[in-house]
Amino acid sequence: MIAKLRRFFEAHTQALSPEDKAHQLKLAAASMLLEVVFADETLTVEETALLPKLLTETLSMTDVDAKSLIDEAKSVQGSATSLFEFTSSINAEFTLEQKQQLLLAMWQLAYADGQLSQYEDQIIRRTADLLYLKHSELIQMRNLAITASRQTD
Repeated sequence: MIAKLRRFFEAHTQALSPEDKAHQLKLAAASMLLEVVFADETLTVEETALLPKLLTETLSMTDVDAKSLIDEAKSVQGSATSLFEFTSSINAEFTLEQKQQLLLAMWQLAYADGQLSQYEDQIIRRTADLLYLKHSELIQMRNLAITASRQTD
């Protein structure tokens, strides 16, 4: 089943133009961030404000493009059946540093409201596994996010 899904995504990704492929990657990354936002079923003011900022920093896009991407990701994210749908394309195209930056952004969103729910933690840990990141990288990104959240308080 997983092999069939992988072939499906690879076939559809290869048929895309470079611009469309880049957009799909940004959409996958935005969807991963939304997974964290909606993990605890509470969209806080802090998360709403932080999400576009993280997208502009992590994916090098304008504020307007980030807001548009968030709207698009919300519709895609709702129909997704697993994290694999998002992480497979990210694994194929992102560098190790880009994966770490995405994980850091996920941790920053999780700590945005001052509380880490068990669901947010679980999603981030599963994502790190699916992105083939080491446990030490997971912890390093979490510690960076905690430090950053304390500096903004």
